[in-house]
Amino acid sequence: MKNRFEIGEAFETTIVAITDSTIFVDLSAKSEGVVDRAELADENGNVSVKEGDKIKVFFTGEVRGEMRFTTKIAGGKTDNTMIENAYKGGIPVEGHVEAEIKGGFEVKIGGARAFCPYSQMGFKKREEPAAYVGRNMTFIITEYKNDGKDILVSNRKIGESEYAESLGKLAQQIKEGAIVEATVESIEKFGAFVSIQGFRALLPISEMSLDRVTDAGDIVEVGQERKVQVLKTDWKNERVSVSLKALMADPWDEVEDKFPVGTKVNGKISKIMDFGLFINLDKGVDGLVHISELEGISANTNLRKVYKIGQGMSVVVEKVDVEQKRISLVPASSKEQDETASKYLNNQDDDGETYNPFAALLKK
Repeated sequence: MKNRFEIGEAFETTIVAITDSTIFVDLSAKSEGVVDRAELADENGNVSVKEGDKIKVFFTGEVRGEMRFTTKIAGGKTDNTMIENAYKGGIPVEGHVEAEIKGGFEVKIGGARAFCPYSQMGFKKREEPAAYVGRNMTFIITEYKNDGKDILVSNRKIGESEYAESLGKLAQQIKEGAIVEATVESIEKFGAFVSIQGFRALLPISEMSLDRVTDAGDIVEVGQERKVQVLKTDWKNERVSVSLKALMADPWDEVEDKFPVGTKVNGKISKIMDFGLFINLDKGVDGLVHISELEGISANTNLRKVYKIGQGMSVVVEKVDVEQKRISLVPASSKEQDETASKYLNNQDDDGETYNPFAALLKK
């Protein structure tokens, strides 16, 4: 840590000691800075920090050899010099919202009066104007003119700064592939919104289960806590998508053992396409019966008029491609008929005559 600072310079440091009146912060191996304890204490005098915690501070100057810092400029002793330094250094100031006036609010900072426009009061969740009156809030001074007679402040910039900082920290934790705890906030037609440490992420309906889901409410409920895997992050546009499905065992890992070629399966139609029928064989595993394999069906037939989703169909596995996650199927009835015909044609008598079941009985 360097030994010289500019007024208003901000940095993150560590609390090394807390006394009845002062909080000491680390500047280097051989020096410490001081912060007024009252800044971080509640109305009962209890501080919200402890030794070892990291805090963001601003340099306000050197007084009798002490390097003084603040988390914000506050209190009745705040004078115009301190306010001007806060303006120049971008140091947050605490102000009391005195009243709602035309276009915004009158804010008292120490002995000075400032103006905060409606558009600069609050961030994200805005309240009714009357809700701000009478409160002590933190502001950034955006204009300081005429020796403090004209002061413009913004509470919104404080919110934006804090949000950007928390978003940056969150981005370090919520990376693609990370497994995190999430709480379901709301259920929509297209999925659900979940909260991850206060950040709203999307859980698409297609990522809720290995099976096809039509109602997200069948899988999750509001207030429920679930482990999810982060699929994609776009912090620039504040978009994150997560998945429940990604944490489930991939059923295709066992497909070759469960459904070897020639296996007969009683499945259900899960999807109808122009080129054929998808048949659900197991949880998360569908196979395709191509339209050319459907008996009595021409290539131009509208399959949706002949078959229905959920309709049962007995099929036989013809080909398995685990890498591409594809299974080719044929209707079981057709295959059985082919095998029966083949057996009949190939099963001949010793004299070369075609096998006749009645002749065989007479020979016994």
